[in-house]
Amino acid sequence: MSTVDVRDHSMVVADGRVVAWTECGPVDGVPVLRMPGTPGCRWTLRADRSPWTERSLRVITTERPGFGASSRLAGRGFSEHAGDVAKILDHLDLARVWVYGASGAAPHILAFSALYPQRVRAVTVLAGAAPVSDVEAKAETMIPVNVRGRQLARARDVEGLRALLEPIRSAMLDDPLAGFRALMAEAPQADQNVMSDSQWQEAFSLATREALICGVDGWIDETLAVCGDWNDVDPDRVSPSVTWWHTASDRNAPLSAAERLVARLPNGTLHVWPEGGHLTAYHREPQVLDEMLARG
Repeated sequence: MSTVDVRDHSMVVADGRVVAWTECGPVDGVPVLRMPGTPGCRWTLRADRSPWTERSLRVITTERPGFGASSRLAGRGFSEHAGDVAKILDHLDLARVWVYGASGAAPHILAFSALYPQRVRAVTVLAGAAPVSDVEAKAETMIPVNVRGRQLARARDVEGLRALLEPIRSAMLDDPLAGFRALMAEAPQADQNVMSDSQWQEAFSLATREALICGVDGWIDETLAVCGDWNDVDPDRVSPSVTWWHTASDRNAPLSAAERLVARLPNGTLHVWPEGGHLTAYHREPQVLDEMLARG
């Protein structure tokens, strides 16, 4: 994947942590902030960036604590990253941005939108993670690693999570595509089709190695937060417009959990694609972007 158009940035915040992000596109372009899924990092970018260049987007991709070049913050929830994102926007002298992201980005996006609504033009969430019930967290509903990860996280079994995720991390560092295919073996065919896309593979491999090279602790912290009680996210306070895209066959993030969460958002709208899986939005980015930008 060509990275000649990518600007890699970092800064040190007040508590001494490094916070990193990347930018693509013209500095005077339309400012769009992206939060990656889990595990993701600032290099979670599209290899084919034509949907961005065609819209003259200035795409800012953030990185959460403990991934890539960003310092770990043990015990974190979602509000901490929201504060980091606000600092990034201050640093870039950007008052308001469009915000979107997928999967594990969902609670971080909602936290930022609730705490800093004046910084947000509009929000889009793609196949977002939402609090899952015990009924939903079963093998027939979710992929095995998510079921087991939730069990361990709810029990606050950090060493159990380490034993689960460290071998997965090692496998994904050795061969990102094979490691991810193993995790997604029970995902729907639509996800298998996305994973067969050569440009998707190229971007995924680069981002995965960068996200996980620093260790497994950031992934553990994020799993504990995403599978926890979301105490620092109040959906009722998310005043910006939110469009949430999902599919009924998503086995990473059950639709029923998303339905409950979106129902609590004051300005939330749920769109369900009739076909697809957790990765469906990859081939629908032009539609997603146009809908989001029209709300700003």
